[in-house]
Parts: sequence; C-alpha cells; structure tokens
Amino acid sequence: MRAVRGTTDVRDDVAGSGLRVSTPFVRTVVQTIALRAALATGGILACHQAEAAEIADAIYQGGRILTMRSAEPEYVDRLAVKDGRILFAGSKDGVQPHQGPATKVIDLEGKTLLPGFIDTHGHMVYFGKNLIDANLFGAADIPTLVARMRQQAERTPAGGWIVGFGYQARALAEGRPPTIEELDAVSRDRPVMIVDSSGHLGAGNAALFAAAGISADTADPAGGSFARKPDGRSLLGPMEETALNLVRRNRPHFTGTLADECISKAAQLWASHGQTTAQEAGLGLGDDDIGIVLNAIDKNLLPIDLYVAAKDSAVDATIAAAYTVATEYSPAAGGTAAKLLASRPDLDARYVNRVRLGGIKFWLDGSIDTAWFTTPYAENPPGKSGVYRGHRQIPDELIDAAFDRFWPTNMQINMHMNGDAAADQALAAIDRAIKKHGMRDHRPVFVHASYLRPEQIEKMKACGAIPTFLTSGIPPAGDGTVRLWGAERAAVSMSARTFLRAGLPFTFSHDAPVSPTPSVLALVDAGVNRRSSSGAVIGPDERVPPYAALRAVTATAAYQIKEENTKGTLEPGKLADLVILDRDPLEVDPATIKDIMVLETIKEGRTVYRR
Repeated sequence: MRAVRGTTDVRDDVAGSGLRVSTPFVRTVVQTIALRAALATGGILACHQAEAAEIADAIYQGGRILTMRSAEPEYVDRLAVKDGRILFAGSKDGVQPHQGPATKVIDLEGKTLLPGFIDTHGHMVYFGKNLIDANLFGAADIPTLVARMRQQAERTPAGGWIVGFGYQARALAEGRPPTIEELDAVSRDRPVMIVDSSGHLGAGNAALFAAAGISADTADPAGGSFARKPDGRSLLGPMEETALNLVRRNRPHFTGTLADECISKAAQLWASHGQTTAQEAGLGLGDDDIGIVLNAIDKNLLPIDLYVAAKDSAVDATIAAAYTVATEYSPAAGGTAAKLLASRPDLDARYVNRVRLGGIKFWLDGSIDTAWFTTPYAENPPGKSGVYRGHRQIPDELIDAAFDRFWPTNMQINMHMNGDAAADQALAAIDRAIKKHGMRDHRPVFVHASYLRPEQIEKMKACGAIPTFLTSGIPPAGDGTVRLWGAERAAVSMSARTFLRAGLPFTFSHDAPVSPTPSVLALVDAGVNRRSSSGAVIGPDERVPPYAALRAVTATAAYQIKEENTKGTLEPGKLADLVILDRDPLEVDPATIKDIMVLETIKEGRTVYRR
C-alpha cells in the first residue's frame, strides 16, 4: 500500500495550456491554432484532454443534491464519486468529462442526497451492550419493570448480570426507583442492575452490591451517592452518578462473539439512521470497553468511522491501548506494515481500521435531576430536600490537571455539563490553561450545555468552545425540565438560536442510549420544533430553521471533531460519505422531519445500509 502523508488539490484549467489569455484577438488566435493542431493530428489533443479528466466510478443524478457547504441552501445537479472520494459536485454539463463507459449512473428518482450525518456525542459501544439488555423505556410502574427484568433473566446466560436500561423514576406510577427488595424479586442469587434513560441513575438487588463489593459500610464516593434506608446505613437500592459507575464497572466482560455483536449491531443501527461517523463519548464506562474496541480494530468490524473520547478515569489506559495499536499498525522503516491499515481515501492516519482516539471526556455534573446550578432548583427532584442545586462531580484540581496536560495537544477535551455552575467550572479551567499555554485551536466541547448564562456564551466564543445540544431530550423531558428548573431556565436551555444569531458554531447530538435510538432526524426535528410530549413548545425563541439544524449534524459537526477537511459537505476531495432520504427536510412540514426515512447510507462510496 502506498503511504501518502499529504495531498494537494490540483485543478486543471479548461484549456489545459496554462496560458493567460487577455484579449479577444489573442483568444481567437489561440483557439485557431488549437483547432488546426487537433485536425492535423487526427484529434490527438482532444483525446489527451479526455484522458486528463478523472473518470468517476459513479454519478448521482435525478434528485435533490444538497451540498451543505454554504451558509444558505445550495443544490447541484450531479455528484460524481471516485475511489471513495467526491470527484465533482455541480452541473450536468460539468460532469460530462468524468463520465466513462464503466461509470455507474445512479438515478435518485427525486429523493434527496446529503453528506452523511456525524454523531457529535453518542455512546455506540455502550449502546451495543444495551442491545443485549432489557428495554425499560416506557415502563409505567415498578411491577411492569420487574416483569421485563424477569424476562431478561430467562435469556441471560449463566454468569452474566441481568441488566435493563431506559426507565425514568419520575415517570413510574410510584414516582421512585425500585428498592433492593423489589429487584430481589427478579433474582436473589444473580446480580440485577437497572440504569435509567439518562445513564446517570440506577438501582440494584442485593446480589449486585455483593458482587461489586458494596456494603452498608461503603462510603458514598465524591460526586455520587448510594440511597440508604431510614437507619442511615443500609443500602436501599438506588444509586446515582459516580456511585453507579463504581458498581457497573464490575459487570462481566463482553468477549468473543458477544464483543463482535456489540460493535457490529450498534454500527449497523447507527448507519440505518444515516450516520457515517459514530462516537463513543466515554470509553471506559465499562472495564471491557477498550477490549471491545481493540477487538473491532483487529477484526476490522466497523463499516463506519468511530471517534472515541476516553472517560476521564480511563484516560491513561486508553492512551496506552491507542499507542499499542498505533505501533502495531504503523508502517515500519522498510515500508511494510505489521498489520495492514484499512484503506482510507482521505489518508487520515488518525484512523486505524475506522477507529480514532480523538479526545477525553469528563462529567462535571449530572442529568436533569442532578444538574449543577448556581441557583436552586424550582422544584426538587424526588428524594431531595432543602436547598438543592444538583451535583458537582469532580474537583477543580482534576479538570485543571487535564487541561494542563491536553490543552497543548490535539486531544480534545469534552465536558458533560447541564447546569451553569458546571459551565463556570469548565470556563475557569480553560481560562487558566490559556494563561499558562496560550490560545489554541483546541475546540473544547461543551456536551449538552443545557443552561448557559449570556456572559458564559461570550466566554465560549473567546476560547473557541463548541456546544453540542441534546435536542432529542426535549420531547421526553421538556415538561420535566420546566417543572424542576423553572420556566425561565427551560426557555433558554439549549440556546441554539442565540448561537446562530451570534454566528457561533453549535451541533446537535442524540447521546444514545440516553435517546432510545440514535436518530439524527429526530434531534433535527426537535431543534426545529422544541415541542415536548405534552405539546408545549419549550423555549420558542430558541428554535432554529431546518437548514441550520441540518448544518449542526453535517458541516458544523465535522468542524467540531476537527474533520472538516474531509467530511460534512459535498465538495471535491472530501470523502463520499452520503445519506439518501425519501424527502427533502427543507421542503416538508417542519413538524414531520422526524418521520423522513433514511433510504441508504454510503460510506466512502460503498453502501453500508439500504432500507
């Protein structure tokens, strides 16, 4: 395989002569000489010109081809692809030199073609595990939840934990999560663990806590807690934030076929929603996460790209694994490789068999119920009393050390935050890093950034920070946000229109499995409409037009992950990462964007999903 470290965009002029023609008379002379030369040589010059144009593998036509490369919508008539790259995007006449006898002409039949969607904050590896777990979304009460978990127990292999995901305690009829005793009804001798739809709260049975080495004498970890019975010591069953992480990291490892399916099934699901780049924004939530990804690299299991951000507590282990992979797969001095890198048209050495370690992920606060604010909640979540401002998860010293270490590097720092106090912590750490190391094009990612004060947005602009808004959380949780945070904070949450007016970048993300499915069109729809499950519009002034919402999952999404040179728009030289939709999101009723179907997903010119 020929290794190329850089490429240059070379564009031939139409005449191919390199001459600068400045007057009509000179142009006529040049054209006459060229015509006579062609006639004298039997058309040799014309043949050479034809040979100079690259011949496309495929040309797309007959539909709406939306490039996403401009601030305003731009459509082209034809898109040509060669060797996994976009060769041409333009007019019918302009594509003709690139069409040869072997070129496949694809009729879109009126459908819409866009750049492939980019996941700016999801958990593909974690979701892959959840595909094997019980689905607890929509559980109306604890008996229903327990019944689903009993069904899961029947299909869980011996030695495995019985795990379920997706319930919401505030949506259960009892208004609380299950207790140890209620989950003991699923199984008394096997660990039972449930995790809520945010991924921040959970509960377990007695066998789970025993397997994790947690007892009444175990102190609550910083940034989390184990719920206690009235005696103040005995475990009640529920747990939140870092306490939950302490337990679930002990889950038995996914290996062999289970590890293969975890990645393969999740990647196929991501592709079915039009995504050509996925993300695992917290590798290390499970102790086997690194092994699952290494397995995918070694077996070349991924049909789409995977951007990895290591969980804060797993940074060193992840970097060590990445170094090992880079060493094994990098070309040796003699030009041969220990293992062959998957061929990439963009020759992006950052990816190895479609996996790239791009950043670090920190959790500064929690979910809607545990977001860290500077002012109290309007209404306390269940089980909270007194003046409640949510949870701070990590001390300043930890985040400062991370910025000191990674701000001068190409490793992006991603920070989960919902409340403004968490945003203050992030901005203060960035300010200290800039004073010490200087300003850099780091593009720190403010994950969710649900509530930001105006002066915080100005500070984000100054340091180049990018928010990725969890807009798909508005339909299921918008009403709860109004109740817990108050109408004023809820109305300006996920302030996409504010960023748009200021000309600042922002993206939309699904955070799946926090969202039940990794649907990009659903979060685009939510960013446009901001309608809750009750029908209320949460923050009408922060709604954005459909085109701006699409830019947030294509062009700006590529910019967020520092891959704007190869992804996000339909331009010559970029990857042929494409998605075909049954309807144009800019032409339908905005309330129906979520209902648009993904018909085909194409990664570097190759179909990886077809409906």
